[in-house]
Amino acid sequence: MRSERSKPVAGKKKGCLAVRNATLKDIPALTALTSRTYAGTGIDGYTAGELTGQINNFSEGQYVATYDDKLVGYCVSFIISGQLALRPHTWVEITGNGYASRHDPHGDYLYGMEVCVDPDFRGYRIGQRFYNARKQLCQKHALKGIIFAGRLPSYAKKARRFPDIKDYVQQVVEKKQRDQVLSFQLHNGFDVLGVIENYLPSDRASLGYGVHLIWHNPQVPEEREIKRHKVYGGRLQETVRVGTVQYMLRRVHSFKEFIKFVEYFVDVVADYRGDFVVFPELFTLQLLSIEDQELSPVESIEALTKYTPQFTEAMRDMALRYNINIIGGSHPTRMPSGRVENISYVFLRDGSIHEQAKIHPTPNEVYWWNIEGGLTLNAIETDCGSIGILVCYDAEFPELARHLADQGVSIIFVPFCTDERQSYLRVRYCSQARAVENQLYVVMSGNVGNLPNVSNMDIQYAQSCILTPCDFSFARDGVAADTTPNVETVAFADLRPETLRLARNTGTVQNLKDRRHDLYSVHWRGK
Repeated sequence: MRSERSKPVAGKKKGCLAVRNATLKDIPALTALTSRTYAGTGIDGYTAGELTGQINNFSEGQYVATYDDKLVGYCVSFIISGQLALRPHTWVEITGNGYASRHDPHGDYLYGMEVCVDPDFRGYRIGQRFYNARKQLCQKHALKGIIFAGRLPSYAKKARRFPDIKDYVQQVVEKKQRDQVLSFQLHNGFDVLGVIENYLPSDRASLGYGVHLIWHNPQVPEEREIKRHKVYGGRLQETVRVGTVQYMLRRVHSFKEFIKFVEYFVDVVADYRGDFVVFPELFTLQLLSIEDQELSPVESIEALTKYTPQFTEAMRDMALRYNINIIGGSHPTRMPSGRVENISYVFLRDGSIHEQAKIHPTPNEVYWWNIEGGLTLNAIETDCGSIGILVCYDAEFPELARHLADQGVSIIFVPFCTDERQSYLRVRYCSQARAVENQLYVVMSGNVGNLPNVSNMDIQYAQSCILTPCDFSFARDGVAADTTPNVETVAFADLRPETLRLARNTGTVQNLKDRRHDLYSVHWRGK
């Protein structure tokens, strides 16, 4: 497989990033993209004829990444028999001279022929998105796995030090050396089968070598003759990995310092291949500690409002760059109408931003900041299914969770901010009840630490957790993961939507199925 990776570029993007199947209409843009990507490497871009063959031979296996209307990445795959793909081969031989004409609908492996990314868009994990799409395609067709021969673009510069290519590959496998492509592939769960000489002679940076790699589909029993390594952070594709951040409020001296703390946790959860990272309610009030003196409530809101554009831009950029969905806690925001609402911003990894206002402000929020409740509660569609947001106090109103459940959500995120244990337990017990009543997952994320000079944020108490329904299919006590109280940390859990579906239809109790619609219902009168 021909692929390119490099360090992230500077600057921030402001569009929406998406992955879809390639079409014949994309061919002119793909010709330009591949020529631009491989300029100076000795590798030619694809011709219109080759691209036509790839798409026509197996359109389902060809993906493009788009940023708004611009095409910024291309991925080529086709199905082939293991008898051909597992033995040594050349790129020309296995791909049918670049046309993907060796596609075999009756084959048992997916072959990775190409991944290329626009040089201006490297660092936004487009390659990771392509790999995820391939794995899903492999599992959809119940194939044994994915095979390809990867490039070694760092080897030419290190060949004197490692004259034997196998020694170099082993050093990378043992993490004693880093190769910008092979290290990425190993991190994605691929195992080395060997090294292929003259795989792609025009690839000068790799000296023509290709590393023969395989990924085993965990849903298909693996063959005994092929050894499989344990993969750090690996998981089945039908799970949704969530990391909830128990975030410590501390004084910061600049917006840049605040974002540095936030990015640290985004990076951590992304390294564990998380699908969602969750931050607490009102964690942006930490920005008020930048001021030298305590501000009045009105001054506090105005001071926070000025950070809203910077905050949303920085968080959106992180979602793109780290390829992760971010539940951005909540941030008091002055709306265009002049109202102040406590908004939970959701930053999806495709670059889109969603907003969910807190429906029920607490008496303290009304008193200190004149916050008003929102009027809309909608499911948010993500690449991991429908989700909903209930900000802290909202979790104590069962009608809201039921309204989200009626919209088909499988996970409700509850960013919260509580000052002492009784306040916390109200949110915790109610969140557990919402999980049981609606047979869904609830993820709580709270603040710890203190902000002495910020009104109404003096002390914090939290024990963040990831809650499940209570039945045999789930954790014994209905808690998939939790944290030590009042310690800055992250809790992880793999959540399985399929387990929810089974529980709702065949569980010991079936709360959603057994509702008496003839007696009661939730009628939403908001927007």
